[in-house]
Order: sequence, then C-alpha cells, then structure tokens
Amino acid sequence: MVNVLVVGNLILYLAGVFKFCELIVLEIKESGDKVKARNLLSMVIISSVLIVGNSIAQQKFGYVDSQKILASYKGAQDVQKQLDAKNQEWQQELQDLQTAMQEKNKQLEQQGLMLSEKRKTELQREIQTMYDSYQRFQNQKWGQNGDAFKLQNELLKPIFDVINKVIKDIGVAENFDFIFDSVAGNILYASDKQPNLTDKVIEELNKSITE
Repeated sequence: MVNVLVVGNLILYLAGVFKFCELIVLEIKESGDKVKARNLLSMVIISSVLIVGNSIAQQKFGYVDSQKILASYKGAQDVQKQLDAKNQEWQQELQDLQTAMQEKNKQLEQQGLMLSEKRKTELQREIQTMYDSYQRFQNQKWGQNGDAFKLQNELLKPIFDVINKVIKDIGVAENFDFIFDSVAGNILYASDKQPNLTDKVIEELNKSITE
C-alpha cells in the first residue's frame, strides 16, 4: 500500500533542494547582493513546501485502532480466553508449590528444637529444593521467552495474520496509500476528516466468523 516511488522521489527532490540552498548561502557570502539571494532562497523554500504538500495531499490516508480491534474481534476474544485459562492453571500450580514450601518451612520452625541436626539439615535441603523448583517453574512459564510468551505468539499469530489481511484488502479496495495504527504510535493526530477504518475492519473480521 505504501507508495515507495512517491516517497523516494520526494527524498531525492528534497536532497536536491538542500544542496541548492547550500549554493545560495555560498552565493550570499561571496556576493554583496544579500537581498537578491535571500529572495531566491525564499522562493525555493516556498516552492518546495508547495510541491511536497501537493504530493502528500494526493495520498489517501486512513487509520485503525488495533486495541479496539483486538477487544472487539471474536477470534481475538476466544484466544484471550484460552490464554487466561492457561495462565490461571499455571498460577494454581505455582500456588501449590508455594503452599507446600510454606508448610515444610512451618514444620521446621515448629519442630526445630526437637529435631536432630541431621533431620534439620534434611528439612532445610528439602525446603531449598522446593524453592528452586518454585523459581524454575515461575521462570519457565513467565520468564523471557517462557511458555506464556510462546503460547501467546502461537495463538495470536493467526489472528494478526487475519487482521492484517482484512486491513490490506480494505486498503486495496478503497485505494488507500497508507493505513496507520493509532495505538502503536505511528500517528499522533487524526483529524475528523481522516477516515477511521477500525469499525470496518471489525465488521469484516466478525462477518467471516458468522458466515
């Protein structure tokens, strides 16, 4: 959808303009006619702004709210439910490990005076082993590149593929040159005249589910 040729031409044109401006500045230094050089520089700048503005005006822009799409698209909602359920399952397993470790530690505290040094050492090792298991499980599930991260990517990739396809189809069908995501920070302002395609994307996504 991005008109690479237009963008490339604009970059080359602006590079030429900047080079020409350098020559004008040099002319100002070498000649005493500062007024003529200043007027010429002003004409170049104004012409450049008009040309660039006209090129941008010929482009058709639209934007979407990806957060709203994910919250409203039933396919994404179903995936989020799966992720929540799996995370709750893992959280319960982690809680069970913590409870067992706390009970073992409580046993050591209550019976410590009555236990032999050998038995006390054994309990301390058991507690340390349980703590290591707790830490290992936590890192395995929610650490960097952990199971939660991998599962999220696995389940959401098909969702993002479908969403991106719908956005591309709308862009092609309605002749958009650029479609931005307002949530990702690609645009900082969207005027009322600039079409918001979020609802159209959601409609097309949910339509494919009901059909």
